[in-house]
Amino acid sequence: MYFQSRAEAGEQLAVQLFEKYRYENVALVAMGDGGVAVGEPIAERLHCILTLLVSEAVTIPGEGQSFGAVSQTGNFTTNSDLGSAAVDGYITEFHGYFEEQKRQAFHRVNQLIGDGGVIDQALLQDHVVVLVTDGLNDTTTLDVALDFLKPVRVQRLIIASPVASVELVDKVHLIADELHILDVKANYLDTDHYYEVNDLPTHEETIAKINQIIANWR
Repeated sequence: MYFQSRAEAGEQLAVQLFEKYRYENVALVAMGDGGVAVGEPIAERLHCILTLLVSEAVTIPGEGQSFGAVSQTGNFTTNSDLGSAAVDGYITEFHGYFEEQKRQAFHRVNQLIGDGGVIDQALLQDHVVVLVTDGLNDTTTLDVALDFLKPVRVQRLIIASPVASVELVDKVHLIADELHILDVKANYLDTDHYYEVNDLPTHEETIAKINQIIANWR
């Protein structure tokens, strides 16, 4: 399945969610800029808050694989696809490097979001929380979102995405209370491949938009 745009895909997800959740306390958490584009029509249909969780990945030297990511709270979440033995080995070998990369990653996040931040856990408390993305194929981004939500008491956790890989669906169906996935791919390509239009705003423009949405909501 291919989509004309992220907004069009979001409309399809909104139709699925509307009947059950139009009268519920719902909060959308976008995992990335593309998730904001998908989440906007859902938030409009459900009349709910749309927020963005910003994170920065830390990669393993010489391998290009994600070791984990730093969220806007400063917490570092290790890539759950790595076994504990592998994690321990990488930490032993690259401890100083990882600590410096975490510091730089957190600095970049703070520069992006500014003083106000873009998400407040209090806005999510006792809500039906929908994690929304434009493509579910990034374990690290999902790990960060789940770690961020650990201290939040939610009514239900829903994961919504127009397209997802088989591997990620197998993983999240054990975690979420409900999944809304329009298409599952055995051989997942780059997320942009599934959209005819890929004219996303810049990261800075997306964050500015989200901060304005939250300011208006409050």
